[in-house]
Amino acid sequence: MDLDDVLHHAGDWGKYQHLLLWLVCLPACIPCGFAAFNQVFMDRIPDAWCKIPELMSGEWSAENRKAVSIPKLGSTYSQCLKYDVNYTDIIWENGDIPNMTRNESIVTFCTDGWEYDVEKVSSSIIIDFDLVCSKSLYPTIALSALNVGGLFGVLLFGYLNDRQEEKLFSVPDDRDSFWNCHCFFPKCLLVHSLQIFRRLDDPGYFAHSVRLEVVAPSKRTLVSFYSNMFYVVGLMGFSGLAYVTPQWQLIALTTSLPFVFYFLYIFFLPESMRWLLSQGRIEEVAEMLKKIANVNGRYIPDEILLKFTETMEHQREQADCLHNGRRANWRDLFQTPNMRMKTLIISFSWVVNETTYVGLSYYGPSMGNDPYFSFFLSSVVEIPGYIFCLLLMDRWGRRMTLCSCMILSGVAAISTALVPTDAEMLTLALFLIAKCTIAGGTMIIFQFGGEMYPTVVRGVGIGLASFLGGIGLTLIPFINYLGTQWLVLPIVMMGSFSVAGGIVTLKLPETLGAKLPQTLEEGEDFGKDFEGWADTIQQISRKLPKCPKRKLKLRQVVNLEQTGSHLNSVCVIPACEHIQDQEL
Repeated sequence: MDLDDVLHHAGDWGKYQHLLLWLVCLPACIPCGFAAFNQVFMDRIPDAWCKIPELMSGEWSAENRKAVSIPKLGSTYSQCLKYDVNYTDIIWENGDIPNMTRNESIVTFCTDGWEYDVEKVSSSIIIDFDLVCSKSLYPTIALSALNVGGLFGVLLFGYLNDRQEEKLFSVPDDRDSFWNCHCFFPKCLLVHSLQIFRRLDDPGYFAHSVRLEVVAPSKRTLVSFYSNMFYVVGLMGFSGLAYVTPQWQLIALTTSLPFVFYFLYIFFLPESMRWLLSQGRIEEVAEMLKKIANVNGRYIPDEILLKFTETMEHQREQADCLHNGRRANWRDLFQTPNMRMKTLIISFSWVVNETTYVGLSYYGPSMGNDPYFSFFLSSVVEIPGYIFCLLLMDRWGRRMTLCSCMILSGVAAISTALVPTDAEMLTLALFLIAKCTIAGGTMIIFQFGGEMYPTVVRGVGIGLASFLGGIGLTLIPFINYLGTQWLVLPIVMMGSFSVAGGIVTLKLPETLGAKLPQTLEEGEDFGKDFEGWADTIQQISRKLPKCPKRKLKLRQVVNLEQTGSHLNSVCVIPACEHIQDQEL
């Protein structure tokens, strides 16, 4: 008798689950995207050109200053070059710069700073710290540093969660608000260095915000859907918040300080029962199950609790004996061939889904003329993606739905390269299709990956995949930086990764309706006989219309045509008998 069996007696979809879900867990999903994407609007890039102090009098408009002092590169003014002219002497001698003669082949780099088009972008880290030209890569490095914090947060809080009470490290919003004080520092290096600490604890509350373990297994897909929907609501609200907030410092504060109250969650979040079981604290789990039953108006018979306690103690003794008392670790994922293959595929698929989703989210404001509306649209389109997956995950299965989402997203992303550069709406539509479907893929991979690993290494496997995904997230800002040269290049690259990931995912066995593995031995046997792509083709063929089992002679085919009937289009007529024309 395992935990799910006893939870069924206590009530696995009752008042306790609804209170925990709607009042505690789901609201915690709303701010998850704030810290991840607020830099998208804090680092907005305005039009910039060299500042010419001699021309800064009120007599000169910005366009006139650019016309006489900035060389053009194609149809746009250079951001980093100016004509090498002594404007003070010319004004003193001629008094009229437009009529001056100059050698337009002599240019130099900006020496007195930059001017910015503040009509489109009134406030930005770029403006305050002059992060253009030779420093244009700094915002990209800062965004990468933001994800480096998340990368180490996976390791740090995964380690702490395994050794201390999990809920102590599941409510970091108050720490996030502290690190957002970086917005008041006057030094660019200090501002960007603190980005690492801002994301250090992000994985903590995202991984534990929804307690899937206290709900019925049949409801876990629905709970994942709810958590993703609340996350999208947060992103949609964030785009509006960024629109009405003029200063980048205020964006940093308004996306962090209000959530300082989330530290109160430590008094409401229940401890992870599976973590308690892994620590041998079985009596505490029994007490929690009684509490759940009491809230749900249910009763657990004493004999069931006793049997559960004995079973858990026996399993722990067996595990200690089998592994000589050591904890399961990441090496166990690679000891046997089938487990090794599944681990590599899950990790690769996780990296592709996470990097493509985050990369497209970062790129959202660049699509279209209004960055706020574009980001809002790229958030809204996630909703049909989640609904699509909710309807199909329990029908098609996790594997086929995930594969479909990834390949469709990749094809849509790659197609943007085939669209004319002036077809902005078509490019935006393809981008939104790619974002919609990859969002559904991220919803599936979290659940699919967890179901694939046996219980004893489930946390280790998910932690490894998250860590590798974090490495991908540190690289995605540099891929997006390539878009400064060709707008759709990053989208095409992410689309290619997505197609490759979707194809590889077909090698994984299906978990829908399967008894999930508990031990390492069961994990190795799970899906061992699965033939991968061959079984996939066979599965698809079973859904196609069936051909007649009997062989058809040529005269029968002619009769079918004469009567207006038709053969199934997928049927192949076997070699016909040699029939004389007169027999027809």
